[in-house]
Amino acid sequence: MSDKPTVLFVCVHNAGRSQMAAGYLRALGGDRVEVLSAGSAPKDQINPVAVAAMAEEGIDIAGNTPKVLTVEAVKESDVVITMGCGDACPVFPGKRYEDWELDDPAGQSIESVRPIRDEIRGRIEALLSEILPSGRA
Repeated sequence: MSDKPTVLFVCVHNAGRSQMAAGYLRALGGDRVEVLSAGSAPKDQINPVAVAAMAEEGIDIAGNTPKVLTVEAVKESDVVITMGCGDACPVFPGKRYEDWELDDPAGQSIESVRPIRDEIRGRIEALLSEILPSGRA
């Protein structure tokens, strides 16, 4: 892993979970990490409830755009975190892979999305403590 690890978050639509995770990692990791997110079948816009849930945390993901997952994105990442995209994610040897089982916020109320958001935050905090040199987290 380079001095500045690259983390890729992948879910099917790249409109909810992966965008919230990327938002948290950017906010909590700052310039110490590179953050990518993509979807195997991206939507045309981010889930407005995910945007609202993150805004409650002071994190603005409204300007993000869902992106299609590419082999290049996986190749340039040190850590690939999938969220329900299953076999659509290409696997390369030597990379760290994690699959986070999280409820999909699509079509859910903000009350239902908040616990998903909070679980993502906890996982991001744990990930940062693992991928950044001690003392820098």
